[in-house]
Amino acid sequence: MLVLTWLAILAEFLVGIAPAHSASVDLRVAIEDGVSQVTVGSSTQAVVKDGAGRQVGEIAAMNAFVAQPKKGLITMDRWQAGQFWIEPTGSGFVFIGDRWYRGRTQVVPNGKGITAINHVNLEHYLYSVLGGEMNGNWPQEALKAQAVAARSYALYQRERAGNRAFDLGDTPAWQVYGGIVDESAGTQAAVNATAGQVLTFNGQIIEAVFHSSAGGCTDNVEEVWVQPLPYLRSVQDYDQGSPVFRWSKTFSRSELSKLIPGVGNVLALQPEKTTKCGRIISAQVIGDAGRRTIKGESLRTALGLRSTLFEVVPQTGSTSGKGKAQLPTAFHINGRGFGHGLGMSQWGAYGLAARGANYQQILGHYYQGTTLAKIQVK
Repeated sequence: MLVLTWLAILAEFLVGIAPAHSASVDLRVAIEDGVSQVTVGSSTQAVVKDGAGRQVGEIAAMNAFVAQPKKGLITMDRWQAGQFWIEPTGSGFVFIGDRWYRGRTQVVPNGKGITAINHVNLEHYLYSVLGGEMNGNWPQEALKAQAVAARSYALYQRERAGNRAFDLGDTPAWQVYGGIVDESAGTQAAVNATAGQVLTFNGQIIEAVFHSSAGGCTDNVEEVWVQPLPYLRSVQDYDQGSPVFRWSKTFSRSELSKLIPGVGNVLALQPEKTTKCGRIISAQVIGDAGRRTIKGESLRTALGLRSTLFEVVPQTGSTSGKGKAQLPTAFHINGRGFGHGLGMSQWGAYGLAARGANYQQILGHYYQGTTLAKIQVK
């Protein structure tokens, strides 16, 4: 048995976290996906089962094992099976990778290794998501709006999981889910106050996407992605208090030329097509060896920018000779916001809450024409 002494240190996070109870709507969240090994454990004595539900062993309280793939199966200590379940007794928590989580753990093989999945109650999952996506000390109305949006998004993804082994991942590409360390009294209160509430359009749960800060204006979804959705419309944002409402970044000509290959030395970077709010859909990169069109999101990724809502200001040095045109020595990028700019802006929700708006008003502003409903999920 692998006994991890640092489990005892991490167990400090368990102190003061009450075992909440609510209706059973479970999510399958991939914590470690396609890894060569994963550490799994429990805060209380846990039962270890195989895929058929047969008990194969136990894990003592505050202990853990390393699970590894082996010839299409999984090995964990002296046990070997097609998959494993770790189910804590009492009000225990599970340990996956390097964090504590509510619920239970499933470890399954996949083509790249193994995947550790946290099966967790939806409301308990949201306790953590809110803390990962917002500060638990933010205004309750902003946190409530985030709770409803995150619950809607999770159930939207759950409905479309199909044959996947899991419903969601735990990264920002899904929703930030870091386990119980991200929970607080503020996040729990907001989730409990909105328990079971989701946003619907024509009776269906919506794809309630959100982002950090829109830079003053959210966009129509089809301008940034592809499919038009009637509830993701361009609206004014109220994120002026965001630390990333305005930002800037400077690249030398040589730096930019390395980051955007294929045109030689970059001489100009010009917007080709933009959204209503000014986000770059595509841009023309002009160099001394050619030119190319690049998508705004690809440009954002290549340059490590916070959003596609930016303008490029070339900076020139002195001329190298009489009559010769000045070449840019650097490119200064002035931008606004952080994220894709669709749906609810989290800093905008903060700004509206600070102005006295309640969570229903915040949600109605960012998700046009939607209805707040109570879920009935089995």
